Amino acid sequence: MKTLLRFALACLLALSAFAQQKVKRNADGTVDLESEMPADAHKLALGDTAPDFHLKGVDGKFYSLADFTASKAPVLMVVFLSNHCPYSHAAETRLLPLAREFAGKGLAVVAINPNSPEGVAVTELGYSKYNDSYEEMILYAKEQGFPFPYLYDGDTQQIAKDYGCLATPHVFLFDAQRKLRYVGRVDDSRFEDVKTMKSFDARNAVVEMLAGKPVTVATTPVVGCSTKWNTKKGDIVAAEEKWKAEPVDLAKIDAAGVAKLAKNDTNRLRLINVWATWCAPCVAEFPEFVSLSRRLGNRDFEFVSLSLDDPKLEPQVRKFLENHHAAPPGRLKRVLKAEGRDATNYLYTEASTDALVKALDPEWPGPLPHTVLIAPGGKIIYRHNGPVDSAELLAKIVATLGPYYTPGSGK
Repeated sequence: MKTLLRFALACLLALSAFAQQKVKRNADGTVDLESEMPADAHKLALGDTAPDFHLKGVDGKFYSLADFTASKAPVLMVVFLSNHCPYSHAAETRLLPLAREFAGKGLAVVAINPNSPEGVAVTELGYSKYNDSYEEMILYAKEQGFPFPYLYDGDTQQIAKDYGCLATPHVFLFDAQRKLRYVGRVDDSRFEDVKTMKSFDARNAVVEMLAGKPVTVATTPVVGCSTKWNTKKGDIVAAEEKWKAEPVDLAKIDAAGVAKLAKNDTNRLRLINVWATWCAPCVAEFPEFVSLSRRLGNRDFEFVSLSLDDPKLEPQVRKFLENHHAAPPGRLKRVLKAEGRDATNYLYTEASTDALVKALDPEWPGPLPHTVLIAPGGKIIYRHNGPVDSAELLAKIVATLGPYYTPGSGK
């Protein structure tokens, strides 16, 4: 009876999460970004005056419209960007050179992060080693070499509402009277490769405005990562509950099975962590691996846990995995099913570990924990004996997978 009740509860949680996360879509299948906006948000129209702001930048200073005078910069670009969004990352490869090119020619640029960290799901962070907090904005802007102020609006999101920020990136261009003359995208490509771009819409508008001409194409569609409104935090909680209700697998494996995993004949990065319930450092760091797996759930990535507990302790191992919700993300689960696999957690069955070392990593000195990151084709591109530095590992994975969408990947 208790089992049936638990199952029913899990189903209700899953349905609740689905219902709360359901979004409106346009005829072409894209998300209707305007439907995601809070009721008190305002959509700027061409000719509207730029709303003022008073926001803290990554340099610790506060900025407002008065800091961008028309006498020095007759054209002002207010652009909404974020740390985590691959669309934003790709647009920045064109936006930063644009800002530098026209910095002394009458264009001022100010970037604003509109996102509330409470509105960002962990599964949306797979294209960056940073989240959208103010502290990590500082790191991201420094790393990217932002040549303009980068301001934080994530606490109240009032400026995002005042401007009607639909997504990142979202560009607003104002003339010397700070009237809106262009609104929309940076350009027409969501990819990094400039060869995929056919229309540099924002740049065209800047050139025309600086020449005193009307903007030929004054509005363009906004495509990007929807603004992460704090009103969505209930959806995040529901998604967490759904995750906790997911079944956790555990399969037995021998050295031959491990060798097959190590060959990695997939298109995914495969991270294998060898651990045991009796290993204190293993137990302490295990939640980080689960979080990493979830974060990269929409990427070509797979986390495999390999327990060296005595096979007689299988119930104890299974209980540990269940307590830490070590289930594969939904996308990976579907991919594994297509490959004829249903497990990402394994319990090693052979008495000797010599064959395991040979099968997995001949450079493994023996102690636990031991972690390897294996590229498609079987090459180990990262190995570490002992507790990992999770930030270092995440940086390695994101650098390998890339921070952008790639043509033909479907992602």
